[in-house]
Amino acid sequence: MGTSLRPAHTDLPAPRVPDPDHPDCRGVASILSRVGDKWSVFVIMMLSDGPKRFNELKRMINGISQRMLTLTLRGLERDGLVTRTIFPTIPPRVDYELTDLGRGLQQPVKALGEWAIAHQEQIAAARTRFDERNGS
Repeated sequence: MGTSLRPAHTDLPAPRVPDPDHPDCRGVASILSRVGDKWSVFVIMMLSDGPKRFNELKRMINGISQRMLTLTLRGLERDGLVTRTIFPTIPPRVDYELTDLGRGLQQPVKALGEWAIAHQEQIAAARTRFDERNGS
């Protein structure tokens, strides 16, 4: 007797497809949109070595507007990733600092940044090839 070529074990369960409307998916998507935002990544990177003042952050993050930095810091504060401390001086001094939760993002953000730096030439070349093929 030889080996049968007839299909066997065909009653496999269908792969589970996540429901994008499930509360877990929506919650994770919301978090990823915050921590994956380019300005949030820059702010987390800049705060990784300690507290900074608003204008200090603005100078360090090339191209960010005052409004976008304000919105980004508020969002990170709302999500518990950054704290805002007001010192009663004249004029008032405000420092921003990563919370323990925010510090937990340092390694993944650093890894993402290092990956981007290491692969930027490959990405630029791929973009050029794509644009040439698609007449962009």
